[in-house]
Amino acid sequence: MSKAQVAVVTGSNKGIGLAIVRALCKQFPGDVYLTSRDPGRGQAAVAQLQQEGLRPLFHQLDIDDLQSIRALRDFLKEKYGGINVLVTLKTNFFGTRNVCTELLPLMKPYGRVVNVSSMVSSSALRGCSQELQQKFRSDTITEDELVQLMAKFVEDTRRSVHDKEGWPNTAYGVSKIGVTVLSRIQARLLDEQRKGDHILLNACCPGWVRTDMAGPKATKSPDEGAETPVYLALLPCSADAPHGQFVSDKTVKPW
Repeated sequence: MSKAQVAVVTGSNKGIGLAIVRALCKQFPGDVYLTSRDPGRGQAAVAQLQQEGLRPLFHQLDIDDLQSIRALRDFLKEKYGGINVLVTLKTNFFGTRNVCTELLPLMKPYGRVVNVSSMVSSSALRGCSQELQQKFRSDTITEDELVQLMAKFVEDTRRSVHDKEGWPNTAYGVSKIGVTVLSRIQARLLDEQRKGDHILLNACCPGWVRTDMAGPKATKSPDEGAETPVYLALLPCSADAPHGQFVSDKTVKPW
């Protein structure tokens, strides 16, 4: 088993994810895994960073495939005995939740978990009915309750009744609400179950970044968008905060 520290970034063959891998390769004292659903694209991204003099490693990961997630989990457990840094980047709430369900138990003491969300989650939350806002802001909401709410949104949208049921008109925004609230729940569970391990878990917004989705007019480069996620991923062992927070521009934002 390797004694090296290990960082894993999901969905990282391009855009913000690739920029996070680049920054971690420069700053993290251990192995950094770039992951991608498509092995060809993932290996091409690794080759690109190798040309920059960096040494990322690759592992296939499709967050929509539980078997793929568990293959990564088993590989990391066998080779490293756990994970030091986990950064998740995907719009899909259910896939992100599955990654966290399988990989969070592998987090080592003083581990750092960063779920990349978006400020769109805040605006989408404000677009929800008061009843939904209250549920999503609750300090006692459970993961099962959150999953039920996310499933209800999918069903309400399928039936074209989401407006009437109090949802905003943005699937992306609601998914990011889910990621942010999931992070709050996960941090609370870490406090309850592994308080002495000093693991810090946060959600963050990278900002408006020039990616395939945001387009060329966005104000930040991918490397600039990586700054807050990397800041949270590399919080020193002496830090006890932020934890369970929503962070943008390295600053805790109200939820």
